[in-house]
Amino acid sequence: MNGIALTTPYLDTDADQLSFSLEQGPLDALAVREVSVGGTAVQLRLLGASHQVLAGPVRETVACLPGVAGGLPASAAREFEGWTYRFGARVERLPGDRFSERVAWIRSRSDGEPAALYGIFPGSPEAVTALCVERRGSGLSWRTWHTYPQSRQIVATHTRLEAR
Repeated sequence: MNGIALTTPYLDTDADQLSFSLEQGPLDALAVREVSVGGTAVQLRLLGASHQVLAGPVRETVACLPGVAGGLPASAAREFEGWTYRFGARVERLPGDRFSERVAWIRSRSDGEPAALYGIFPGSPEAVTALCVERRGSGLSWRTWHTYPQSRQIVATHTRLEAR
């Protein structure tokens, strides 16, 4: 099982509060899982304000960042030395039943992945941040989900890091 019951309340309470950065150094984490995927060291980091993935040259942060306006880009791309990085994000608002089903699916999918980590925040078993990484061709791919039971929103991201 890759799930962790967290004792710290989450700091991001709405999808609009999330920001995106590739410049942020490692932040204090509630939980960290270190894995090697295709020979690349990866850190999956759960934050009280969402997540970080450290993989190769990438320092992806999706979180409430002090002094940074909220709002995620629908997509982003960047070239790193020897790597091509592509990021995408979307926000879904689901009715109650569908929201609960989707959160159950996210938790189940994360439990089934060898390189995954998710945290369940106090107050609701549906307040979840999940990260899953896997090898894809000559690179890595990871997905994350941030669930907000109070607004029934789910922020889903997908990242691809490809060796050149």
